[in-house]
Amino acid sequence: MKHLLILIVALALPASAQAAPKHKRHQPRAHVAQHQIACTQFGCIPVRRGCYPTQGRTFSGLPSDFDVVVCPEGTLYGIR
Repeated sequence: MKHLLILIVALALPASAQAAPKHKRHQPRAHVAQHQIACTQFGCIPVRRGCYPTQGRTFSGLPSDFDVVVCPEGTLYGIR
């Protein structure tokens, strides 16, 4: 009887260890950057990755009240 009890405990112990819940700690991602917002003449919009907002200009070269989004492929939403 004693040997049977030891055998049952020995077989049940590994199974209970596998069934134990695994707790994962949630850590905030440090590499996620905040999105920039550019207020263009068409409204305030998020700036795409790889682009940046800068002050827009009118055709005469004076500063406008709107932002222009500058990307590697060109400018968006205004005159730079």
